[in-house]
Amino acid sequence: MRQSLLPLIGGLALASTLVSPLTSTAAHAEDITVGGKNFTEQLILSSMTTQYLQAHGYEVDQRAGMGTTVLRRAQESGQVDLYWEYTGTSLISYNKVTEDLSPEATYARVKELDAEKGLIWLEPSEANNTYALAMRKDDAEARGIATISDLADVINGGQELVLASNATFYSRDDGLRPMQETYGFEFGRRNVKRMDQGLTLTSLDQEEVDVAMTTATNGRIPALDLTVLEDDKNFFPDYALTPVVREETLEANPDLDERMNALSALLDDSTMARLNAKVDVDKQPVEKVAERFLEEHDLL
Repeated sequence: MRQSLLPLIGGLALASTLVSPLTSTAAHAEDITVGGKNFTEQLILSSMTTQYLQAHGYEVDQRAGMGTTVLRRAQESGQVDLYWEYTGTSLISYNKVTEDLSPEATYARVKELDAEKGLIWLEPSEANNTYALAMRKDDAEARGIATISDLADVINGGQELVLASNATFYSRDDGLRPMQETYGFEFGRRNVKRMDQGLTLTSLDQEEVDVAMTTATNGRIPALDLTVLEDDKNFFPDYALTPVVREETLEANPDLDERMNALSALLDDSTMARLNAKVDVDKQPVEKVAERFLEEHDLL
């Protein structure tokens, strides 16, 4: 649901990740293609999943850096077997459900609906990478903005603030337009700058814009001393990070769910923000960040 890091990953997309010698030599029924989207968190997760499964004897092909819609279609068509998806993305973008559901109900609904398409949602993690709006802390304090309602009041009062948004947030059903309708304000088309998601916080930090769309687990938020505006009307749905696998793949590899559920249980907001920061702020390679996390938890 997020920031691109192509200069750091080079040829990561469509490539298999090399890992240390296998700790398990168990044979598995078939190769598994692990997918991932084109922003930092997803690049880390696809590398982590690839290394983890390879270390337990699976033959894995990694296909990272894909667009959201392309990745989903690839999984439905059998080109991708496994990737980490967000509950809110499936609920709204893939299944067109517009009800205001609790996190538990959101998970239950997407699990039910996607099972009809042969896609199995495993155990959700505690990481909720929902959308968020950020401002520079000093600017937010000077304008008296702590919530999105405060932002709406300021804009409706006549101040023109410029928003940095990626193309997806600009157009999706839980994005900019319905958020503005919920809060009763509008930036105005000329005050919305569309750009790659990896540039929104950079643009904010460099004072090229006043507000930036981001995600809750973005590691650059604390590094840049930014303020995340409170979603005081609870507009943004839950985006629990969850491994999703094709039913056929799971049937052919019956221990895969146990493996992935164990990994999912280790992830929460602070963990993902820390991992994201290692890549986006500390400029560490995606593969190394993923590998060290697995080593910390004795998973390699």
